[in-house]
Amino acid sequence: MGLCPARSTFCREKELIIVTTPILFKEGLLERLPPVRGRLSANAPLDKITWFRVGGPAEVMFRPADQDDLVHFIQNKPTDVPVTFIGVGSNLLVRDGGIPGVVVRLGRDFAQIHVQGQEVIAGSGALDGNVAKVALENSLGGLEFLSGIPGTIGGALRMNAGAYGREMKDVLIKTTAISPNGVLKTLSLEDMGYGYRHSDLSDGWTFLSAHLQAQKANPADISAEMQRIKEARGDSQPIRERTGGSTFANPAGHKAWQLIDEAGCRGLKRGGAQISEQHCNFLINTGTASAADLEDLGEEVRTRVKKTSGVDLRWEIKRIGIKKGETS
Repeated sequence: MGLCPARSTFCREKELIIVTTPILFKEGLLERLPPVRGRLSANAPLDKITWFRVGGPAEVMFRPADQDDLVHFIQNKPTDVPVTFIGVGSNLLVRDGGIPGVVVRLGRDFAQIHVQGQEVIAGSGALDGNVAKVALENSLGGLEFLSGIPGTIGGALRMNAGAYGREMKDVLIKTTAISPNGVLKTLSLEDMGYGYRHSDLSDGWTFLSAHLQAQKANPADISAEMQRIKEARGDSQPIRERTGGSTFANPAGHKAWQLIDEAGCRGLKRGGAQISEQHCNFLINTGTASAADLEDLGEEVRTRVKKTSGVDLRWEIKRIGIKKGETS
């Protein structure tokens, strides 16, 4: 396994992987990982796959071939190697120093959607919007809210995602997951320990699929509700900007956007980062922002809101990785 001065070239399982991203992590982790049928690549860029379009690379990126490949990897990886799962990168801010350890991205094999009676069974890599579409095609209502969530089922399970009056805890029956020590388990709704935009499960759990409860409904009514959600998002949110969705969770008894507005933060800027003029609970990369710009601006907003209202805003966007110059 060789390393060229200008670019890194790795050969594993007879597959040649060339990475042209500047090397930010020392080589060596690949050699410690178990053999897989999927793809492993070092110093894999992440800035092009997150909605903010910022952030450093993954020390190693793993794209498993299928569920068995993923389970094998989790069971056999070194215990000191952290694993981070990334979906479509919507509700996510990757710091400029990148993500140490292994970042897992799930492919098409994990994005299957099936209907069984009045249940919709979706892989964790399935887009929330696609799940809502399949439900519509089968005259199943109750999942329309998923059409307004820009992410995957895996991410929705992790944070009890919700929109327009419903959330995952209202529709989840059970989920298949891999425990931190690599055991395949079925978890009930109660096992998830859901609260507002929160699950009690540790980040070490890996979700594979979810059974969602739906109900027979008139397709015209389902379609109308999905259209209403689409229009509401377009009217109130900066959906065409480089943003990660709602930045802060709504505190009990408050609307985060209102607290931010009252603190004078609408349109506030830091480097290439800005608080949206359209909806001030949205951070925007205006084109030149770093992850540090975005995170620092978010912290400035939290400071101002605390000063004016006494309320502590909690980040809803997941911030992961290390800052530029830090060591893992």
